[in-house]
Amino acid sequence: MNEGQGWDRARWLWGLALVGGISFFVAVHQHWDGPAVHLWKTSGVALLAVWAAVNARNGDGRLIAAVLGFGALGDWALDAIGLMQGAAAFAMGHLVAIALYLRNRRPAMTGSQRLLVFAVVPLAMLIAWALTRHGEAGETGAAVGYSALVAAMAATAWASRFPRYRTGIGAMMFLASDLFIFAGEGGTLGKDVTMWFVWPLYFAGQALIAWGVVKTLSSEGNA
Repeated sequence: MNEGQGWDRARWLWGLALVGGISFFVAVHQHWDGPAVHLWKTSGVALLAVWAAVNARNGDGRLIAAVLGFGALGDWALDAIGLMQGAAAFAMGHLVAIALYLRNRRPAMTGSQRLLVFAVVPLAMLIAWALTRHGEAGETGAAVGYSALVAAMAATAWASRFPRYRTGIGAMMFLASDLFIFAGEGGTLGKDVTMWFVWPLYFAGQALIAWGVVKTLSSEGNA
C-alpha cells in the first residue's frame, strides 16, 4: 500500500499530536507548572503513540507504539513523580527501540555510515562527561550511563532500514536534546539558553522517529 492509497489510518491523530507537542513550548517558555501542564506536556508523544497503535498491523508496528508510549509516560513522570521514575520509563522505551531497530537492520552500509554508528556511543559518553564533570560523581556517572543508552538507540536507528532523514535524524535529535539537558544541569550553558533547544529537539525527534517507522511499515502493509 503506498501513501496515495491512504497508508495512514488516522492522519487527524498525527495532526493533534503536532498541535499538542508544538504548543507545549509556550508552557516551557513561560515556566508553567502543575497537573494540567504535565498532561499538556504528555499529549504530543502520547497522541503519537496512539497514532502508531492505530496504524500497527504486526509486532514491529506495536513495538514503535510501545516506544512512544514509554516516552509519553516518561514525559509525565519526570515532572509529576520524579527524575528517576521518568528516566526509567524513557530507558524502557530506548531498550524497546533498540530491539525494534536491530530487528530491522539495514542490509549494507557505507564506510562513513558504519563509522558514525560506532562513534555515536563513545562520543555521546565523552560529551556527557565533559558537560557534567564538575558536578557530583554519582550524577556524572548517571549522565554518562544514560547517554550511552540513548546513543545506542540513535546508533541502531541510524543503522536500521528506516529512513535516515526521518527516523535516523530524529533519533540523533533526541540524543542532542538530552545532551542539552546535561549542559544546563552541569552549568555549561544557562537554562535560559538550553530551554530553546531541549523541547524542540526532543519533540521533533520523536515525531520524525514515529513518521519514519510507521510510514515505512504501513506502506509495506506490515505495521
